[in-house]
Amino acid sequence: MTDDLNLSNDRSELIPNVSWDLTGQVALVTGATSGLGRRFAEVLAAAGASVVLTGRRTERLAEVAEVIGGRGGVCLAVTTDVTDSAQLIAAVAAGEEAFGPITILVNNAGMPDAAYATKMPLELIDTVIDTNLKAPFVLACEVARRLIAHKLPGRIVNISSVAGKHYAGGGAALYSITKSAVNRMTEALAVEWSGFNINVNAIAPGAFNSEMMDGMLERMGDITRGFPRKRLGQPHQLDSTLLYLVSPASECVTGTVITVDDGQSPR
Repeated sequence: MTDDLNLSNDRSELIPNVSWDLTGQVALVTGATSGLGRRFAEVLAAAGASVVLTGRRTERLAEVAEVIGGRGGVCLAVTTDVTDSAQLIAAVAAGEEAFGPITILVNNAGMPDAAYATKMPLELIDTVIDTNLKAPFVLACEVARRLIAHKLPGRIVNISSVAGKHYAGGGAALYSITKSAVNRMTEALAVEWSGFNINVNAIAPGAFNSEMMDGMLERMGDITRGFPRKRLGQPHQLDSTLLYLVSPASECVTGTVITVDDGQSPR
């Protein structure tokens, strides 16, 4: 698989639910300035969705928007601090004003704690919880509320982590706790909103190449030596999982957490 974003939707009538064509869909992606979030935004735009890019770094958002626009995609950059709930709600409103109701939400923004639990200052505890758990919940509820009002179906994809299923140590206890909570949030909201045709699922990546991972490698060294395949995952290797969860192919899939970890995790 390569980083090429020329997505084909040439499918037979015999498999009508297999399509990556997101024309007419409006997607909002948090943490779209780098790493997995940037890749997710680019992929959704390449598949035809109008994409609302959110993140704290205005210049980075502009760079991503320029890349997407240069490929013929449609997007809107909205500078957003996910720890501020009012800004989250405003981003949804801005996206709806520009393109129509948000029908795809990718809750990607997250942060590590990088500290042992007993050594975390209260401010860091609040920031990690607000970023990794409160923000996805607030956004999911705001998007779902609007979809229900418009009587539209929708897809919500929460980006969790294998750390939500097992704690590997190394000063990431709160990160692990919040990602476990994201998994349960995914399951609970899927039940609550299933009657409104809003599917809520999650992707739990292992160690993938990203800006966040760069910081972890600086602290811990080369962690790939302990992996069966001796490598990090690459962002483009999550494309198919994301597209599956936002496309007609996953119409009956809701409340599911899909692990994509290249065999890194203990079973």
